[in-house]
Amino acid sequence: MSDASPPLPSYLKLAQTGTLQRLVKKLHGQLKECVLCPRLCKVDRLNNQKGACSTGLSALVSSYNPHYGEEAPLVGSGGSGTIFFSGCNLGCVFCQNYTISHGKQGVEVSSGQLASIMVSLQKQGCHNINFVTPSHVVPQIVAALPPAIEKGLSIPLVYNSSGYDAVQTLKLLDGIFDIYMPDFKFWASASAKLYCHAADYPERARESLIEMHRQVGDLQINEDGVAQRGLLVRHLVMPGMIDETEEIIGFIAEKVSPNTYVNLMGQYHPCFKASNFPEIDTMLGKEEYNAALNCAREKGLIRLDNKDMVDLLKSLLQSV
Repeated sequence: MSDASPPLPSYLKLAQTGTLQRLVKKLHGQLKECVLCPRLCKVDRLNNQKGACSTGLSALVSSYNPHYGEEAPLVGSGGSGTIFFSGCNLGCVFCQNYTISHGKQGVEVSSGQLASIMVSLQKQGCHNINFVTPSHVVPQIVAALPPAIEKGLSIPLVYNSSGYDAVQTLKLLDGIFDIYMPDFKFWASASAKLYCHAADYPERARESLIEMHRQVGDLQINEDGVAQRGLLVRHLVMPGMIDETEEIIGFIAEKVSPNTYVNLMGQYHPCFKASNFPEIDTMLGKEEYNAALNCAREKGLIRLDNKDMVDLLKSLLQSV
């Protein structure tokens, strides 16, 4: 175990200068005509109007708990303190959490309640607070930080998004999140339009990854194997779409950083409305997943999370 004190999360520094409090007001005001994400719905969420994310003024929390199924650097020995928000600004037809993202199952929480949830997870020994699907509720998250800090919050914050983020919003969040963990789902606009009605997803995801990396850099892991700051990228390998996977891998290696920590996820299985699309109404094949791994190595990506590879191999062996 390391005796060195971990660096202070960046949001604590913003709180000390008063910048955090000013940002709370600025983000709250943006709910009046919401353009927080690329959907640009422009609804008045201050009066509880709801756009694509189906979320008004208050954030909805579906669940929260120490999570041990995340990437190894987030989990460590104490788990990642995940807070699952209801609603989603992307809405994939194959979503594996569709009861939360599409069904909007959850409870409205105030800033004080969200702050208490964060502190509770820290007290349970979690290494970080992991906000799952935060893109549409960043004002509510930031508003909860001052009371959470007063209660003793002092661990890193993780921005765990679909990758469908607006750069102008991410720039406002510079200094709030120490760890960014976006997905990069599609390379082709046609795929994004078909499966999540967001033809601009590839462009927005590329912009977002570059901005996130600018803010936090490559993933930094301490002597105990726990992430302190930096970028992790997830990519769900889809059946029949290895060409898009190869393009995404190339972009990460060449335009973001060859030292990017990447999780090539092999867990795809048909969910929600995937049965309406025959080309993705099937399990991912071992050959396709191996092709993705080989591509990553050829492009020079050596920081690969191997949890999903192990799980995939186990499932294949069990099915024999």
